[in-house]
Amino acid sequence: MAHLFETIMLVCFGVSWPFNIYKSLRSRTAKGKSLQFEILVVIGYLFGLAGKFIANDVTYVVAVYILDLVMVSTDIVLTCRNMKLDRLAEKERTLVL
Repeated sequence: MAHLFETIMLVCFGVSWPFNIYKSLRSRTAKGKSLQFEILVVIGYLFGLAGKFIANDVTYVVAVYILDLVMVSTDIVLTCRNMKLDRLAEKERTLVL
């Protein structure tokens, strides 16, 4: 039963990441995003995974951790790309003025 509740918790957290990824792709800006927050989320997922392996409790829940980790990592890559696009756009605005 504990695995089921942990899976539900991870799914609830994980549901938001596809929306974040979509927003990052469409907006092409990092404004309003927190890279530090996303990195902390990845660290949290890594510690959760480490706990599973240390406790020798590797079940289907690990797959949900990995899926969430992949989605957050994807959004981090997009956030970094968008930060670069923001810097380039700012340089362009500066040159035009």
